Amino acid sequence: MTEGEPWSGSRRADRSEGFGERLLGVLLDRAHEMPPQLIAPMIAEEVARIGGRDVTVLLQDYAQELLVPLPGRGLVVGEPEVIGDSPAGTAFLRATAVEVPQADGVRMYLPLLDGSDEVGVMALSLASVDDDDRRLLRRLAGLVADMLVTKHAYTDRFFQARRREPMSVAAEMQWSLLPPLTMSVPQVAVSGAVEPAYSIAGDSFDYALNDDILHVAVIDAMGHGLDAATMATVAVGAYRHARRAGIGLAEMYAFMDQAIAQQFGPDHFVTAQMMDLDTTTGRLRWVNAGHPAPLLIRNHEVAGPLEGPITLPVGLGGEHPPISEEQLQRGDRVLCYTDGVIEERDAEGELFGEQRLIRCVNAVERARAEEGIRAGALWLSHTLKRERGGCTSDDATVLLIEWRGGAADHLTILE
Repeated sequence: MTEGEPWSGSRRADRSEGFGERLLGVLLDRAHEMPPQLIAPMIAEEVARIGGRDVTVLLQDYAQELLVPLPGRGLVVGEPEVIGDSPAGTAFLRATAVEVPQADGVRMYLPLLDGSDEVGVMALSLASVDDDDRRLLRRLAGLVADMLVTKHAYTDRFFQARRREPMSVAAEMQWSLLPPLTMSVPQVAVSGAVEPAYSIAGDSFDYALNDDILHVAVIDAMGHGLDAATMATVAVGAYRHARRAGIGLAEMYAFMDQAIAQQFGPDHFVTAQMMDLDTTTGRLRWVNAGHPAPLLIRNHEVAGPLEGPITLPVGLGGEHPPISEEQLQRGDRVLCYTDGVIEERDAEGELFGEQRLIRCVNAVERARAEEGIRAGALWLSHTLKRERGGCTSDDATVLLIEWRGGAADHLTILE
């Protein structure tokens, strides 16, 4: 079979290692200068070369509730699929391929992974599947994910496909500010979720893994709407600037405090958690600037809040802040959250509170013990929203950190 020859029913397409390398190489070469609107036809064309048909690309919507089809010539555009126990949802949440036998072959659902962040799912049908197919399709899905992430900066079409309802200007600002919702390496993993997805304003989070240190910040700017979004943007910008300058947590707090005070005046503030986690030793250090205490989750159960001294919120001119420490055990998770999670009131006017949050965390941890941190953060956010009666009158953000241990420099790199 030649490089451009399609598969026919009378012969099985060549999906060997050598053919796969050539196909992926051609695809990569073509993708460099390809305009975004031609990505979908190219994906469909390349899948057809290996005998695939009925290609669908599903992207995660902003509320993280649905997988929505990407429109494009050559792609099958059906109805959105709920992220849950569907084959596409399982592939997305567990970051693993799912195979569903059909009368005319096998329907494959492949996670689209940008590193460890899940972009969505690619679905296609084949007459049959063997290990050569699985290896090639896994690599093809990885390349497709990379193309979608790269090209999304050049077009609005991917954003529009993911958007299921009107989005406020403040939310537009916050989504452009957020890092990938999930980051996972053998030593540590981080995953977050924000609500309400289409009108969030003052909540945000940020992280960076610099050598063996994971840096994390969760912030909640006072107020609502554009004012809160603007303040959050300055706070995260100041945090990143200080972090990249290599200064310590106390100096970082002072720098952020000064930036907010100078820009917005003495009556404005941002509550924040700034954390450093040594991924080799598990030593966690943090500054709490008027923020709810994080929860320590051990053996899939909340062990209690990480108590420690609290300094004034950023912008109110606090003194040199105290730094708290905790020694984590392998497998521990730390849940950071904003006050919108626990200060919501139900229909009877009862405050949601920390104890109900803990009960929800324990229920999700028990039910989803075998799933990864992405599923844990997503199910927790959905569970909390449901427990609040579907209402989110204030921004409500959760961020999970999981320490797994080990030194990256000593890992064996596998295929």
